[in-house]
Amino acid sequence: MSNERLILLCGLHSLGFALFHLAFWKLFDWKHELRKVGLPTRAITQILNLRLVYVFAGIAAICFLFPAELYGTPLGRALLLFMALFWAGRTIEQFVFLRVNRPMVHVLTGLFVLGAVLFTLPLFG
Repeated sequence: MSNERLILLCGLHSLGFALFHLAFWKLFDWKHELRKVGLPTRAITQILNLRLVYVFAGIAAICFLFPAELYGTPLGRALLLFMALFWAGRTIEQFVFLRVNRPMVHVLTGLFVLGAVLFTLPLFG
């Protein structure tokens, strides 16, 4: 598979996670669940989630608009490595902080690994 196609898949992966994070309020019933914690925790949780949406949407846009620059320049390759390490770290954190044996958790873990692989592959192409 060409580097351009791999990077477009990286963009789709990032866009998917941006949309997924936008759904957190409904998926996790944050309107009610976050009332159980103090205001600082409630605010930080929502702010961090929105910042992740921003990062994922931005990475998706960069992947869609500048695929050649991502695999063909030192700065682009650094960004690909940064995202590969982001997803590798997220995979590890899954095992440290979310020790839940549920199918959806395993699917998410697989998607985190997929992100690490997708962002790594263009570095070797």
